[in-house]
Amino acid sequence: MGYWRLFFLLSHVIVNFVGLTNAQPNFLGYRCGVNVTTSKYEANKNTLLSSLSTNVDRYGFYNSSVGENTDKINAVVLCRGDLELDVCRSCVNDSNSMLVQLCPNCKEAIGWYDNCMLRFSSRDIYRTVQYEPKVFYWNPLEAPDVVQFNRSLRILVDRLRNKAASGGPLRKYAAGNISVSNNQTIYALSQCTPDLSEQQCINCLDLAAGDIPKCCYRKRGGRILVPSCVLRFENYPFFNETPASAPQSPPLGKDHGTTGLGTTHTVIIIISVIVISVILIVCLCIFQKKRMHREPKEETEKAVDEISSIETLQYDFETIKSSTDNFSNNNKLGEGGFGTVYKGKLPNEKEIAVKRLSSDSEQGEVEFKNEVLLLAKLQHRNLVRLLGFCLEGTERLLIYEFVPNASLDHFIFDPLKRAYLDWDHRFTIIGGIAKGLLYLHEDSRLRIIHRDLKASNILLDNEMNPKISDFGMARLFALDETQGNTSRIAGTYGYMAPEYAMHGQFSVKSDVFSFGVLVLEIVSGEKNNCFRHGENIEDLLSNAWKNWQDGTTTNLIDPELKVGSGSMQDIIRCIHIGLLCVQENVTERPPMASVGLMLSNYSLTLPAPSEPAFFLHSSIDPEMPVLQKFDLGTTQSSQPKSKSENVSVNEVSITDVYPR
Repeated sequence: MGYWRLFFLLSHVIVNFVGLTNAQPNFLGYRCGVNVTTSKYEANKNTLLSSLSTNVDRYGFYNSSVGENTDKINAVVLCRGDLELDVCRSCVNDSNSMLVQLCPNCKEAIGWYDNCMLRFSSRDIYRTVQYEPKVFYWNPLEAPDVVQFNRSLRILVDRLRNKAASGGPLRKYAAGNISVSNNQTIYALSQCTPDLSEQQCINCLDLAAGDIPKCCYRKRGGRILVPSCVLRFENYPFFNETPASAPQSPPLGKDHGTTGLGTTHTVIIIISVIVISVILIVCLCIFQKKRMHREPKEETEKAVDEISSIETLQYDFETIKSSTDNFSNNNKLGEGGFGTVYKGKLPNEKEIAVKRLSSDSEQGEVEFKNEVLLLAKLQHRNLVRLLGFCLEGTERLLIYEFVPNASLDHFIFDPLKRAYLDWDHRFTIIGGIAKGLLYLHEDSRLRIIHRDLKASNILLDNEMNPKISDFGMARLFALDETQGNTSRIAGTYGYMAPEYAMHGQFSVKSDVFSFGVLVLEIVSGEKNNCFRHGENIEDLLSNAWKNWQDGTTTNLIDPELKVGSGSMQDIIRCIHIGLLCVQENVTERPPMASVGLMLSNYSLTLPAPSEPAFFLHSSIDPEMPVLQKFDLGTTQSSQPKSKSENVSVNEVSITDVYPR
């Protein structure tokens, strides 16, 4: 029996190897655009397409254009990054012939083969990200262990995304594999057109990865093909192990030099490379072994020494005490379940906000310092900045920058102050919050889930720019983590995603849901809690959805905006984005990278939203902060936050770091 299994395995490997090298590539799909062209455009198209296969470079990419004005045609070709030049050119030539037949007299078309993509258009398509049209394919076989398979797939896809995006201006391609339980391996490939920036490539591949649950859930393989990037995974090897290299120079012959000398040089180079590689591998193994055997105590002491050495973070208790007039009630800015916030002024006249943590906190000195060090490294213009800390006896103080214009809820829900926020200001606030969240989710050293994003936690500076504050509920993820679970629900009803409020499941999409609620509040000037609308009692989400379906979206807009200079089309687009963020299905909510594109790129077509999640009832105040504690031993207070927290002028808190 074992011999038959070995024979089957060898046959499978041989078939796949032959498929990689000799098989004719499959034509996967195509899309045709408008079929109104001129004879001049057709002539330009024929000229351009006929030259593509001969001009594609050794990196498998080429773009060109022919003609002017309305008769101008642009084309882009992209070959799979692991193919040799002759295979690439053959595929481009096949694509050219196929598209001309399938899309006659069209001004725009795109076609995908196994080995390449060809796209032409009358529009400028170079250095432009495009996510539509989109084509899905999947392996009909189901994965044996769906949970473990998808977890491993996500880790691999994230790794390849970053590697492909950093590939430079010539090739943005990455392929690799990851082992799964029950002796299975996942192979995947990520590629962008190299004319994109690193961030554009990341955004494109993120959107493609977001479509995996739609097309390929439970499947052993799948492809997501879009004009600007490609993502594919299988449970078998389908790519060459190394990317195609540049063409080798011809060997020196009798007329060009001495063959023996060239051979000697080659041997020397090969031996040198082998020796250097062995040395590097040995050094790496020694380093890894030392790292694995390093005592946890040494790591802790290193963290303490690191923060202690940064003198600018350490504040003297008497200085802070004096700056707040001995924590006078006159300087109190707000109070929550984790401490009280005071306004202070340092001897150099710098205004600060001081968070005095509750005295019953069980957090140790080392843990407190480590958390402060992490928060101090979060530097973004749309996050409230931590300036330092003070630790003396049982006193634990956090010193933040002072943000003078109170919180967002003081303006949008106030019948008089909301007039100060015209559409330009509100759109800037929406965009700033989106940038701050994107930094927390993707651009900081760790993935940070805020978990309590709401209007009272958005502070406004002198120029009304937003700053996200209060990280008291935040959770830290490693970069390869995508979801967490907890039996301890902490946050504010009305802003909490349904999967978190009901099941304790949270992810970056939980923050996306809260952001969507915030957007609808900012546009409408209405709180998310239940309010009377005619004869009915509705919450903001159901009212927004009803107006969207009835085509009366303008009814949702704050009357202050209707008389201003804001573009009604832009306002409605923001409502559209808000509804996309509050969809009940977690996978359908866009990541913050996509939200940023939607806000900045008006040419990007938005998908139709589905029905929002309605899980609130009129018997619960949806803005009431909630902190339910079911597990023992947590370091945070189990007391609900005070109602005054919702109107805090400068609400700030330390991150709730959970060891992972």
